[in-house]
Amino acid sequence: MSLAVVHSRAQMGIDALAVTVEVHLAPGLPNLSIVGLPEAAVKESKDRVRSALLNAHFEFPARRITINLAPADLPKEGGRFDLPIAIGVLAASGQIPSKALDGVELLGELALTGKLRPIRGALTVALETRKNGRALILPATNADEAALANGAIVLGAKHLLEVTAHLRDGHTLEHHLIKTVDQPPADAPDLSDIVGQHHAKRALEIAAAGGHSLLLIGPPGTGKTMLAARLPGILPRMRDDEALEAAAIQSIAGKGFSLQRWKQRPFRSPHHTASAVALVGGGSHPRPGEISLAHGGALFLDELPEFDRRVLEVLREPLESGTINISRAARHVEFPARFQLVAAMNPCPCGYLGDGSGRCHCSPDRIRQYRQRVSGPLLDRIDMHVEVPAVPREQLLHKHVTPGDSSAVVQQRVETARECALARSDCANHALSNKQVEKLCALGEAARAFLEQAMARLGLSARAYHRVLKVARTIADLEGEADIATAHLAEAVQYRSLDRVQLSL
Repeated sequence: MSLAVVHSRAQMGIDALAVTVEVHLAPGLPNLSIVGLPEAAVKESKDRVRSALLNAHFEFPARRITINLAPADLPKEGGRFDLPIAIGVLAASGQIPSKALDGVELLGELALTGKLRPIRGALTVALETRKNGRALILPATNADEAALANGAIVLGAKHLLEVTAHLRDGHTLEHHLIKTVDQPPADAPDLSDIVGQHHAKRALEIAAAGGHSLLLIGPPGTGKTMLAARLPGILPRMRDDEALEAAAIQSIAGKGFSLQRWKQRPFRSPHHTASAVALVGGGSHPRPGEISLAHGGALFLDELPEFDRRVLEVLREPLESGTINISRAARHVEFPARFQLVAAMNPCPCGYLGDGSGRCHCSPDRIRQYRQRVSGPLLDRIDMHVEVPAVPREQLLHKHVTPGDSSAVVQQRVETARECALARSDCANHALSNKQVEKLCALGEAARAFLEQAMARLGLSARAYHRVLKVARTIADLEGEADIATAHLAEAVQYRSLDRVQLSL
């Protein structure tokens, strides 16, 4: 037959959209044309396919070849269509049977020798092929990643000849299976490594239990970065669906996914010179940025006031919605961005305000200007503001120091509290809607009177009021209490230290 149809997929954001590769051979002068909105790398596919077929000792038809990538209005990019185009040419020219093409989807970039090179987004493709019951043939280097989609039929191949042999015989390529290991790395940072800072550790535990965003404020060298780096180790262990989402984002980012990171919470720490595009994602072919790469884990912004203010403002929407929308003239994509924000900053420009050394000579105006680099609306969206003071010399020398709990012990408490929240509202406490807050964070008379007094003194906004209630709900969950007491509210209010400081300034 002179017409062959091969199933493949294009990558659009986090979605792997179906693409039908139609190959038609017609009489006429030898020519190969690709239609269907192909971009430069796809147009160059014809030269890679021709060389790969000839070097694999196949005949390249000396006819007029038309290749249509449908749907025509979907942009196609990358070398992922090399393999389906090559197989389509062979099937249309009768060199391989076309019957086997109905039950498979093919993806892969071809080297001139016929070897298969890896593509990005293999996991998202496997998740989609699993739905329609087709087998997925792709480069062997992508097979481990694609096999994370339980139930998907993944067939890894190293060379074009292996693919053609399988399509002829039907059983040459074996179903690729992997065994994932759900264990933290042996060298993971542990919370017990940090000397002192019991107040900050307590705040970190509350933030992990409720999914709350956290701002650490203190002089240089007090352990802010160490605390932030240990947050992923005390977060609840990832469920399979969460782990698949996080792995899929790593896959489409072009960085690949290592099985050693399976079910490990991501921790991203971009430099303060990062641009808005680096943070939220973008480009002519939109790729996920740091906030999406931190999906399911933590995003740490050290030296928060040093970030460009316009860059920080892009965090406001995803902090509330958990997604980021990137719009371009030709396309619109949405990436998940449910991350836990952890930020750190100094209390003043020199960094030593309140450390007791007397080194700070910053005026109130300079301190105000420094802190105003971070907008009020963004600070209002951060649930907890925690002071991290300098560690006393005696504690640093390990005198009279009580060892703190390990990350594993804290994680058990965090998981218990998170399970309580999920059973009550099917979401972590930070994600409670305003209606849910009013219903699930109801206060007694004494607690309500205390909160009203705190709001009057601190000038809390309506958003800050709801955040205090959510943090208090988490504290009550950690204590195993069904109702929010005044003590829980008092602790939650003290985690709004910047509200108190702004009044004093």
